Amino acid sequence: MTEKIAVLGAGSWGTALALVLADNGLDVTMWAKNKERIAELNTHHTNSRYLPDILLPASILGTTSLAEALEGCSTVVLAVPTKAIREVARQIVQTAASPVTVVHVSKGIEPDSLLRISEMIEQEMPENALKDVVVLSGPSHAEEVSLRHPTTVAVSSRSLEAAQHIQDLFMNQNFRVYTNPDMIGVEIGGALKNIIALAAGISDGLGYGDNAKAALITRGLAEIARLGTKMGANPLTFSGLAGIGDLIVTCTSVHSRNWRAGNMLGQGKKLDEVLESMGMVVEGVRTTKAGYQLSQKYDVQMPITQALYHILFKEQDPKKAVDDLMARVKKHELEDLIDILDTKRD
Repeated sequence: MTEKIAVLGAGSWGTALALVLADNGLDVTMWAKNKERIAELNTHHTNSRYLPDILLPASILGTTSLAEALEGCSTVVLAVPTKAIREVARQIVQTAASPVTVVHVSKGIEPDSLLRISEMIEQEMPENALKDVVVLSGPSHAEEVSLRHPTTVAVSSRSLEAAQHIQDLFMNQNFRVYTNPDMIGVEIGGALKNIIALAAGISDGLGYGDNAKAALITRGLAEIARLGTKMGANPLTFSGLAGIGDLIVTCTSVHSRNWRAGNMLGQGKKLDEVLESMGMVVEGVRTTKAGYQLSQKYDVQMPITQALYHILFKEQDPKKAVDDLMARVKKHELEDLIDILDTKRD
């Protein structure tokens, strides 16, 4: 029997992943609250708001009824913004007839609580409603996945069996999936790279060129690895798909919402103006606040994150923030590696 999968969220990423699953012959139902978008999906097999010019498999069904989407499902793909995770998780608990495996594909950290998305899900869903949590992350723009361009991602879970099952569901000739047991590292890498992408966009918006952006990416990876390792991640994860892979693609591609938002900030636009013009969630803004709070909690130096926090929330001039970064006290480049290795040994 073909397994039925519910994809909750009809944005660009949820739609692209529904396409991958449908290509693999799975029974896919997409859920969203927007009636017009669901009607378009069912009638025209398109999602013009988020993936224009992409014709979706006719086998993908859309619904505004969560009960209908979850009926007969044991696997749920949670593709909603970080700020909606808790609300939708509670709705799953109230609606699902039996425990489900939740595959979360968003990238963020909750400010103030400083919880990763998997921890938020576990907090909202008791054991009688939640079988396993799996995170899917990596360098994967929805626009390219929907064109069936080669893409590679990682999945992670406390349950190797659950991770391997999700690997099997998504894997095909265009969409390659690796397993990684380091759930903390996969989630931290996926979330914090959005901070660095905002900074890279600001640098480009200021006209600083490739040298400056390469420095931001390199030093940004060091920040991510410092914090992630302190939180219990395997430092090797940050040299993989959920680390440097996702960081490169998000900092260099015009598909990246975070890069585009940063680029507009670098050109002098205000944050409210940028967010309004984007029309889509820019996860890096919320994550910058959470990343700044995490750096204080774990006593980890994160100068790029700190600079971006002051740009976004303290109205510091972007050019001054970048100039201050370049004027920091000199240090040995390998000090970061030594710090990370020392943390891991502890």
